[in-house]
Amino acid sequence: MIKDKRVAVIGSGFGGLAAAIRLQAAGIETVIFEARDLPGGRAYVYRDQGFTFDAGPTVITAPTCLEELFEVAGKPMADYVTLLPVSPFYRLVWEDGYRFDYIGDGDRLVDQIRERSPGDVAGYLRFVDYAKKVFDKGYTELGAVPFLRFWDMIKVAPDLARLRADRSVYQTVAGFIKDEHLREAFSFHSLLVGGNPFETSAIYTLIHYLERQWGVFFPKGGTGALVQGLVKLFTDLGGEIRLRSPVEQITIEGKNGSVRHRILSGQETDSFDAVVSNADLHHTYATLYRDHPRGQQMGRRLERMSWSMSLFVAYFGTDRRYDDLAHHTILFGPRYKGLLREIFHGGDLPEDFSLYLHAPTVTDPSMAPPGCEAFYVLSPVPHLGKAKIDWTSAAQPYADRIYQSLERHLPHLRQHIVTQRLFTPLDFRKQLRAHHGSAFSVAPLLRQSAWFRPHNRDPVIPGLYIVGAGTHPGAGVPGVVSSAKATASVVLEDFG
Repeated sequence: MIKDKRVAVIGSGFGGLAAAIRLQAAGIETVIFEARDLPGGRAYVYRDQGFTFDAGPTVITAPTCLEELFEVAGKPMADYVTLLPVSPFYRLVWEDGYRFDYIGDGDRLVDQIRERSPGDVAGYLRFVDYAKKVFDKGYTELGAVPFLRFWDMIKVAPDLARLRADRSVYQTVAGFIKDEHLREAFSFHSLLVGGNPFETSAIYTLIHYLERQWGVFFPKGGTGALVQGLVKLFTDLGGEIRLRSPVEQITIEGKNGSVRHRILSGQETDSFDAVVSNADLHHTYATLYRDHPRGQQMGRRLERMSWSMSLFVAYFGTDRRYDDLAHHTILFGPRYKGLLREIFHGGDLPEDFSLYLHAPTVTDPSMAPPGCEAFYVLSPVPHLGKAKIDWTSAAQPYADRIYQSLERHLPHLRQHIVTQRLFTPLDFRKQLRAHHGSAFSVAPLLRQSAWFRPHNRDPVIPGLYIVGAGTHPGAGVPGVVSSAKATASVVLEDFG
């Protein structure tokens, strides 16, 4: 037990909750500050007319990283949350009508590859071997290891070179697989963590093996139920969560050895030995620590970095059910590379789109009233630093275009929608304080990974630690939960 230490965690996303649980379980008095009325950060929940809409992450992989949180707390995970298996993991659909069910059964997956392109079977099997090597190094060995010194990067450089981490995800997949549809099927995963498959390091091919290893899951009651389970675990351990408590500023008092972080939230102030920030990176430095020279310097540095794309999301419910529907469907548009170039580097809203359709009622009908279906549809779009789009006027017409496109798969969709909510890059910026309205923080480029990514422990401000998508290892539920393990280990080490 570590007595007489207090830590503040800013933000209750998965990274913040996971870090808070680990610190509280270690005997440190931990307080979570959450600006919104509900916990979860991006994993917020909207409810309307009997529908439950998970606002954020809906693909739960690597359940072992979640199980570990309950293990360190000495609690059985089954008492807090139930994870339901999802199959297929994703249904992939192209404009020409080709459909591919991305599943965990390796033999059935190979059968689909053989039907599409017999010559790619051997290449796919070699790709799986490669993805396993990347998984073993990038996730199992290094996923929860903080890169705090340049020497930490030098030590792993030979392994990264052997795995050709300098190549992009798409370039790597294309080296094994020739069919263009199959190349897209095995390279889109980096988009789930905010990366362009044509620019993101091949290290992220590990996601394919990670899903093969453990599968894809959905929490019973939605992702919000998983958040509530983690909150209950934290409070059962004696932790405190303060909702509707946006942190406005943090000032440093004292000197090395006796530094305190004074947090201003509303009209109240409170003092802590350390701060773990799960807030947006740029907001953390440029706003919360704005009076500290390091905050100003890091704010400017972050503004020069590349940030992930943003998202346009439409949450909607229908008064009917649909047949032959998958829980997760990826609808590829007429372009792949060209569209991605416009999303990540263009200055306007692309004319076409590729979509991710989430239908949780396929796995858990309780997410909607009887006889109804709950959905959200997501379209990657340029962030606010790239494109000057007036989302206040563009949002509804863009949603209407998306609904019209979806009617090829969901007949007469528009006449059956009974509730709708739109979330644009402006909302990412305003509600989540996300720099440029970015949905996944700093982009997962090789030059912005591991030691080159903002560190789990700030090297200048004593007692400031970072957790979540902006630090090592990166975005995605396994990534941010692993970042919490890395960050908590450093806090505990520093506290002795």
